[in-house]
Amino acid sequence: MDLSERTYTKHWIPWIRRELNARGIPTQVPLLPEPWAPVYENFKAEFEKYPVNESTILIGHSCGGAFLVRWLGDTKQKIDTLILVAPWKIPDPDKVGRDAYYEYPIDETIKERVGRIVMFIADDEEEDGKKSVEIFHNALGGKLIELHGRGHFTMDSMRTDAFPELLDEVLA
Repeated sequence: MDLSERTYTKHWIPWIRRELNARGIPTQVPLLPEPWAPVYENFKAEFEKYPVNESTILIGHSCGGAFLVRWLGDTKQKIDTLILVAPWKIPDPDKVGRDAYYEYPIDETIKERVGRIVMFIADDEEEDGKKSVEIFHNALGGKLIELHGRGHFTMDSMRTDAFPELLDEVLA
């Protein structure tokens, strides 16, 4: 896939960016390279082009959530809020090479540097997704929000790009 053509157009990510920008909250969306075959170092190189400080709200979906938790542990960065949407932690045995991306120890001191932690899960998420959220929540605590019928929070499972519950949490 040509990276220059890849976007998040069929997703809630552009919707949340529009909603936040309309409310005067500057929002950036890094396009992380090859999320279907995530490599931490490649994500880190792209992500660190954007400023992060103690008033930053970070939102990560799926492998992006796993990335943010690892990055916050590695960098010891302080932020305002961390929101994880269906974060993934368990490597798929059918997808070779992802073990190195997902298998890292969660730095439990992250919760001392983050003002607020929120995690979203759906009641119809895959079992490994539910287990992943449990792993993150056990390590980091925070608010756990379970929504009905959202699957993995993709367009296929949500059938809409609107994610009002996420907007409510960002604005809280």
